[in-house]
Amino acid sequence: MSTKQSDHQALYRKYRPNAWDEVLGQDHVVKALTGAIAQGKIAHAYLFAGSRGTGKTSIARIFARVIGTSDTDLNEIDAASNRGIDDVRALRESVQTLPFESPYKVYIIDEVHMLTKEAFNALLKTLEEPPHFVIFILATTELNKVPETIVSRCQTFTFKKPTQTILKELVLDVARREGYKIDPASAELVALLGDGSFRDTHGVLQKVLSSTEGKTVTPDEVERITGAPKTVLVNDLLVGAATGDTERALQAIRTARDENVDMKTFAKLLLRKMRAALLMRFDAGYASRMAEEFTEEDAGFLKKLAGDKTARLTSDTVIAFLDAHDRIGSSAIPELPLELAVIQLVEKK
Repeated sequence: MSTKQSDHQALYRKYRPNAWDEVLGQDHVVKALTGAIAQGKIAHAYLFAGSRGTGKTSIARIFARVIGTSDTDLNEIDAASNRGIDDVRALRESVQTLPFESPYKVYIIDEVHMLTKEAFNALLKTLEEPPHFVIFILATTELNKVPETIVSRCQTFTFKKPTQTILKELVLDVARREGYKIDPASAELVALLGDGSFRDTHGVLQKVLSSTEGKTVTPDEVERITGAPKTVLVNDLLVGAATGDTERALQAIRTARDENVDMKTFAKLLLRKMRAALLMRFDAGYASRMAEEFTEEDAGFLKKLAGDKTARLTSDTVIAFLDAHDRIGSSAIPELPLELAVIQLVEKK
């Protein structure tokens, strides 16, 4: 059913994985957990670490369900809002009571790094000697903020960011199931805007689907709805950087700034095209895969640029903008790293 009709449930919740075979991009975690369950070697405490939207809580729920824990005996706690010692003391009392109807009581503590020092100390005592029927699953986006004393008492699993390919396939699948037609280039752009997060990718897609006229999604609509940089701006910056047309490149950056474009996204889209043009110069087979990543118009533009022997499409050019991308978040002026990259290329000429 379309999200524009009666079903307004968030896509991330609607398509949250409910079984091991629905989990994407975390094969190493699934394999380890299913193996432990099969061998009856279930630990009393697990620590799931990884960036937001990578499936930590979803896998924790699947794990609890597979080992026979009912909703009654599954407890989810947000440490961001229950972070004090009194909250943990209440938790310590709760774990002493037997499960209502399951072999295990499972406690999922999300954003566990938000606990206070005193709360961590109180939790440590419970982790050291938990009742045999209690399993803790701690989840965090900032492992470095979790005390080593806590980490050492848990089996730790590091969750990977899903690849661009995984997110693109997710977008294509969900859009199809929602009754929309989305071309590969549009799905690629939505996946890129999702920035390595299942949750964010679902969010971007939901915004696009709910605002699209009709049932067909095009790259132009994705740009319009999400506020992503217009193709012409990315192409102008790329051509300006590759041909030494500093004025054209800097004007593209200024226009993007004036249109309130996120500079990190701008740089990411630039790097994606810069990489494609560079690869076409050195990998004859890459051109055949262009249709899966770009529109026909963009593919033609990149092939032409790659074939221009005077264009400075080198590894140094890519490295300059990779450095700019990494510096954008810490720059007082977001567009400055991109401007400096353009100027540095001219200075090296």
